[in-house]
Amino acid sequence: MTRLLLPLLTLSLVTAAHAQSPFKLVLTASEQKIRKGEVTTHAFTKSWTLPAAGVKASSAHGKVSTTLSPVLAQIEKTVNARKPVPATFRNVGGSWVATDQTGWIFDRDGTKANLLKAIRAGKPTAQIAYRRVVPARSVAVLAQRGVRWHVATGNSSYRGSPNFRVKNVLVGASKLDNFFIAPGHEFDFNKEVGQIDASTGFVKGFVISGGTLSKEDGGGICQVSTTIFRALYKAGLPITERHEHSHRVGYYDPVGFEATVYAPAKNLRMKNDTGRHLFIQAAWDRRAQTLRFDVFGANTGRSVTISKPVITAFKAPASPSYTPDVRVAAGGRRLLDTPMQGMTSVITRTVKVRGKMVSRDTLKSVYKPWGAVYGVNPGDRRLN
Repeated sequence: MTRLLLPLLTLSLVTAAHAQSPFKLVLTASEQKIRKGEVTTHAFTKSWTLPAAGVKASSAHGKVSTTLSPVLAQIEKTVNARKPVPATFRNVGGSWVATDQTGWIFDRDGTKANLLKAIRAGKPTAQIAYRRVVPARSVAVLAQRGVRWHVATGNSSYRGSPNFRVKNVLVGASKLDNFFIAPGHEFDFNKEVGQIDASTGFVKGFVISGGTLSKEDGGGICQVSTTIFRALYKAGLPITERHEHSHRVGYYDPVGFEATVYAPAKNLRMKNDTGRHLFIQAAWDRRAQTLRFDVFGANTGRSVTISKPVITAFKAPASPSYTPDVRVAAGGRRLLDTPMQGMTSVITRTVKVRGKMVSRDTLKSVYKPWGAVYGVNPGDRRLN
């Protein structure tokens, strides 16, 4: 008799445990990423446990019980909170990885139908029904356009910049963050950045004008043009228009490795000759006061070598100049810019494809002597 009772007791405990196991709603999803040129898909799940009483009532009445409504409403809120996020690259452990995020829209009717069907079938789980919202710039789009590898980086420092200059640098950089350059297309800095004035977020700052400094909207934008120029130059793109400043500016050292812009007279233009799309990302560090642009594209086998500047033809700094500054008392002066020697800089770039040289060019910059610039009271006679 004892031998018969033990198996029956064991069976009873297993059945009870099964009956008490929590019922779960499960959301199954997947995302893609690009790493080292390869596109991979990664599946994942999220689950929510439903109250046993609500599941039991739904089973007894043959329809989803209203006691489950608050739980379903909370699940819907959580699911709908996931919004689409466009694809971007991040440096993870030394490797560049592109990821995106699909958005979700909860399907209440579909989920309730799945729930009731699973309860009737005695299953412990049911699938959440939802609609995926794919971002316009997805990992799939990057892959289709050949954007799978990190190509080049351009860096610069704006340390020591006054507040107006920092503002203009970050506003300008943000306008060049996350955009494509199509194959054969010419990157046009002035066109991409657009109007530079208060209506587009810029503030007044010092620019080089008439042999001295004057205030105009967007002062400091050349930090942005210089940094993206460095990135595209390192990517080996041919230059169709580029200008150096009239005199050497410390923010843009190494000497000659820069590009000034002043719409519409001066622009930065470079052509995408890689045969595939290029994708540009901007990044900045407010604490370190550094700016960078990263270029992503296809692995074309291209390698680029850039020499250090060869500097010649030094000339003594020019005489001081003066510009109005309401912060300066009558008779005083305030140093706004330091004197610089005149000089000529030559940088050589060599481009190879799979070890074979395909081009070599020089970047020549001729700088005039520059005198110290002082801010003086607007009524100062030195301004005449």
